[in-house]
Parts: sequence; C-alpha cells; structure tokens
Amino acid sequence: MEDLARFNLIGQSGAFVAAMASVEKFAACDMTLLVHGETGTGKELVARAIHYLSARRDGPFIPVNCGALPEALVESELFGHVRGAFTDARETRQGLIAQANGGTLFLDEIEAMNARVQVSLLRFLQDKEYRPIGASGIHCADVRIIGTSNADLKAMVQRGQFRPDLLFRLDVLSLHLPPLRDRYGDVDVLAETFLERLNKRSCHPPKAFHPEALDRMNSYRWPGNVRELENLVAREFILSTGSIVTLSSMERARSPQAAAGHEALAIDTFRSAKAKAIADFERSYIEALLSRTRGNLSLASRMSGKDRSDLGKLLRKHGIVRQNFN
Repeated sequence: MEDLARFNLIGQSGAFVAAMASVEKFAACDMTLLVHGETGTGKELVARAIHYLSARRDGPFIPVNCGALPEALVESELFGHVRGAFTDARETRQGLIAQANGGTLFLDEIEAMNARVQVSLLRFLQDKEYRPIGASGIHCADVRIIGTSNADLKAMVQRGQFRPDLLFRLDVLSLHLPPLRDRYGDVDVLAETFLERLNKRSCHPPKAFHPEALDRMNSYRWPGNVRELENLVAREFILSTGSIVTLSSMERARSPQAAAGHEALAIDTFRSAKAKAIADFERSYIEALLSRTRGNLSLASRMSGKDRSDLGKLLRKHGIVRQNFN
C-alpha cells in the first residue's frame, strides 16, 4: 500500500484495500484490463500505478480520452495516417498505438468509440497488428491496453451500442473501483492528506479543519468522488483567511441543512429565486465540467459547446479558479 500512495491512491477502508490488492496483482501480469468506476474514483491513477509497477515501467504511458476526441478523428488518432490519406492529412502522422509501443495505452471513456473504431481496436487486440489510415502495409506494436468506463458496457452491448466481442477482449482482467461513499472512513483520511499537502506548499502558517467541516464532509454523498473532495479541500484552503478551514463555499445542496432551502425559497421574490437557481446551476455545472477536464478550459469549451471566452467569464463571475482542478 505504501507503493500505491505515491500514485495518490490513498485510503484504509476495506473496499479500497481490496481494490488495491488487485492493482498489485494486475501489475505483475501483462493482460488487457478494463477498469470500472464512477467519475472521480481514480481510474487513471490506477492505470498509471499498474503501468509503473509493471515490467513496462520504462516504456511510455500514453493516455487518451476517447470522449474528448472528435468522432471523425478517433481512428486517425489511434492508428495514425499517411500523407494524403484524407483532405487535411498534409503529412504522415504516427498514431497513439505506435507512440505507446513497449508501454501502455490508456483508453479512458472507451464507451465513446464509434462502431468503426471498435472493429479496428478489436483487430489490434487479437493480433497486435493495425493499419494506419491510407497505408498499404500492416504495422505491429507491443502495447498493453488498459481501458476504463463509467458506463454499463454490458447494457450497451444489449442495446447494440458496443460490440460484445470487443468487450470480451477488453475484459480479460476486470477491476471495479468503489465510490467514495462506500469507502467508510476514507473521507477523513483523504481530506487530511490533501490539507497536509496544501500546508506544505503554502508560505503561511498551517491550517486545520473545523470539526464541523469534517462532519459535513462525512455526511455528503460525493457524486464526484475523490476528485470532488480534493477540489473542495483546495478551494476551501484558498478561501479560508484564518487558520481554520470551514466549508463556506459549499453549495446549500451539499450541506446537511439543504432541506432549509424550501423555506428560503418561500420568502424570495420570483426574480431573486430564479437568479439564485441559475447561479447555483452555473457554478455546479462549471465545477463538474472542470473536474471532468481537469481544468483544461479548451477541452471544457469543446465538451460544453460554449466559447472559451464565455467559460472564462463564468469562471470570473463565480470566483472559480480552474488551476484548482488540475
């Protein structure tokens, strides 16, 4: 477990310890792996740990978010292309599989792959061979594939949205990462660890949590899991002016007193209640978006369909620091 802590995999609950035992076992072999878990549970951290604890540690670790790639370019990104293969192919380009040769290719949100790319990936998994777009010859690559998904791939297979033979090839080894709400006692451990790191980087006197802050964190369901907790601790650390860290910026919907919101709504005018609802939505949406993109504003712009400048205005409006989501 000490080895895993350096990969930011921290916890002591039974559910977490069981999952980490599998991580160490899977690092000792070289089979394709599919990691399941909700957003923010640490799927990429686990993939990195498995790579750097494995015999492939000296090879490259290449991550790719399948959901962030334009659908028309996924095949080119993975397998590469030769010059003139399509309109914008002005030069031959090596794909991610070639770049990952000798190492690990981490495919995040693998459920986002279209049917054509699923076929090409299946062929590669079968014999480690692929053909760049427009190429006449077959290429080989020694790559371990680790895929992740927070979707129910079996249900997608039943709906005809995901190839069953590809799922069988990917799911040779399977690992489920438990959500934070099922990791009893780990909220305190993680929050204190994140706060300790912030204190070490700060030039100010160390800060500590108010007891109520820990109580409230333990009563919350954490839909964004560990990533949401880490972002919250960073935000509260920055906003706290004294030596005590509270949860002053936590939305009313996140607090144990959320039920009191109905009383507040009753005495607000329609206009003020609407303005608050819009502000709450904007803030929660932007924070969830930045958590998903880890603070990458350009990627957030593409995913949300809003101009980058408009997102920047919303960040400034709500006092959101995107660097807190890196």
